[in-house]
Amino acid sequence: MTERSASHATFVIERRFTASPAQVFAAWADPVAKKRWFGGDAGWEERHYELDFRVGGREYNSARRTGGQRHIYEARYQDIIPDTRIIATYDLHLDATRISVSLMTVEFKPDGTGTRLVFTEQGVFLDGHDIADQRQMGTEWLLDALAADLERNAG
Repeated sequence: MTERSASHATFVIERRFTASPAQVFAAWADPVAKKRWFGGDAGWEERHYELDFRVGGREYNSARRTGGQRHIYEARYQDIIPDTRIIATYDLHLDATRISVSLMTVEFKPDGTGTRLVFTEQGVFLDGHDIADQRQMGTEWLLDALAADLERNAG
């Protein structure tokens, strides 16, 4: 029998963007924009992405690296306040194995002419398949991709 465990953790990441809260929020809300920065780099294949951005709506991202396991992200939007806040619950799978379940809150705060984004994740990491430090690193990588996408599409 497989050893079962549940490890709980919370982390907070803050980032400043030169774009306005409305622009940063739109990068999360628009399916075309979000797919550009959220879906992974060119090393991912067999990618499938869907976004139904509304309270009760679903986001789904499935992809894998060549020869690797399929990474599956599935979220439900619990609360959306335009240009201000997004709250979603999501789970991650590697192939058929659920590795975590999380509550994610993204806040968009005016900061001069830009935005201070506050990302909070409260997660339970299952059976040793994932840990909070790895998730935080992955989230930081995604926020770097968001920053680069906002810079590329400024103006």
